[in-house]
Amino acid sequence: MEYFVGVDVGTGSARAGIFNFKGELLSTARQDITIYREGTDIVEQSSDNIWQAICESIKSALSSAKVSADQIKGIGFDATCSLVVLDKHEQPLTVSSSGDNSRNIIVWMDQRATDQAIRINQTGHQVLKYVGGKISPEMQTPKLLWLKENMPAVYSKVGHLFDLTDYLTWRATGDLSRSRCTVTCKWTYMSHENNWDASYFHEIGLSDLTENDFSIIGSNVLDAGTALGVGLTVAAAVDLGLVAGTPVAVGLIDAHAGGIGTVGAFSPNLSLKNRMAYIFGTSACTMSSSTQQAFVPGVWGPYYSAMVPGLWLSEGGQSAAGEAISHLLKLHPFYEKAKNEANESNYSLPNYLLNLIEKKGIPTSEIIYLAKKIIVVPEFLGNRAPFSDPNTRAIISGLDLDLSINGLIALYIAGIVGLGYGLKQIIKVQVENGVCTDTVVISGGAGQSSIIKQLLADSAGITIVGSNTQEPVLLGSAMLGAVASGAYSSLTSAMKEMSSLGDVFEPIRGVISQHHVNCFKIFEALQSAAKIEPILNQVKNEV
Repeated sequence: MEYFVGVDVGTGSARAGIFNFKGELLSTARQDITIYREGTDIVEQSSDNIWQAICESIKSALSSAKVSADQIKGIGFDATCSLVVLDKHEQPLTVSSSGDNSRNIIVWMDQRATDQAIRINQTGHQVLKYVGGKISPEMQTPKLLWLKENMPAVYSKVGHLFDLTDYLTWRATGDLSRSRCTVTCKWTYMSHENNWDASYFHEIGLSDLTENDFSIIGSNVLDAGTALGVGLTVAAAVDLGLVAGTPVAVGLIDAHAGGIGTVGAFSPNLSLKNRMAYIFGTSACTMSSSTQQAFVPGVWGPYYSAMVPGLWLSEGGQSAAGEAISHLLKLHPFYEKAKNEANESNYSLPNYLLNLIEKKGIPTSEIIYLAKKIIVVPEFLGNRAPFSDPNTRAIISGLDLDLSINGLIALYIAGIVGLGYGLKQIIKVQVENGVCTDTVVISGGAGQSSIIKQLLADSAGITIVGSNTQEPVLLGSAMLGAVASGAYSSLTSAMKEMSSLGDVFEPIRGVISQHHVNCFKIFEALQSAAKIEPILNQVKNEV
């Protein structure tokens, strides 16, 4: 039997999954990874810590599946779009005020480069057309400009700069090639032209990155699923518990792996056209593919071949999704007691609340009434899409004096529905600009519950479909390994053969639908009220 390993590095953990040729999951394993936070803006990690977590996860998954190393025929990696910095000797180089070289990753959600992003956007450079008109501080060039301006001594020692996925494939193979997905979506590579725009780097103050054919950030760019070098190096094989020479694929950003693992899935009742992938994790990412490029204000892209080969990708989402819900729950007085009760029952707090809701026996769409009058705009980290505004903030309306578990449940439901209203806005602006969506295929740990899927369908007003696999993101990465091994001739063929869709959740009609229409109007009014930057500027001018 032949098997494939998918590796997914999220914000809080590294996971490995073992899949067979048909895309059936044999086992998974996970290891937590360390996160360093300073204040509200600084979020850092360690590439060595992440690699060690991957090694432990793969070994554990192999053991659970009772699969031997020589049966693994390919491996694929995905990871968050975090920035990894190495020195000229290929060793970790600090990005931290602590000076600790092991802290060499600026995590995707880090907001230290907000000012640099604003200044880059003021240039109006033509490459910004391909990031929805505005670059985000989540992307890499603002972070690199921050590093150059604020840590010049460190910046002068830089030897290699990677997106996390590309770091992992380099560490596995020694191959410095970059993924078309990572550099196009987060580094401003012009995929449709197969080159970097040097004038952009000169204009924003990063001209040094253009030297030696952009070797520091990637002079060789390949499609996801392409086999790298000669496969696993001897050193990497020893670390991972696999066989040297095992094919390793060019990787993907984690959300894009979730898209690959779902949007091509077979379904006897649904067309492959007009599908949006919604990856619901710490953040939420939306992935929509089209045959023609479409410029959507506030939505990243269009990116050519960044996810599905030969198609243009429009990428939206919410900077805080699962993270927003977690933070929202901490604000309620009943949080600590509910968390303790959840721990005693071996549940995560969200799953504990979902279990309590399910026991009430309420028809799923009517669960919205448990939120009472609470409306939540869950933009704790700003708005990624469709407004591309890192300065807006969360707002909660309709709170009462309920300090019980029911008050916590109300806040939880309102938070989920708030994410649904944000999804509705993204779909609307995409449709207005030629990217049509009639079905959303959901993946990610935060969106597995049927209650959440129905609430999202009702609040966004669109059909939501789950995947038959429990781990669509891991499956997407395993597909990359299958293609690199030659088991499938292309990524699109692997997508069709290794995945399938599950239950379908249609948006409700009638009274509850009108209730969501009314709540959405309030949501948008609150959202406008939360745009604090114009107000702050006005106050500054008055002072």
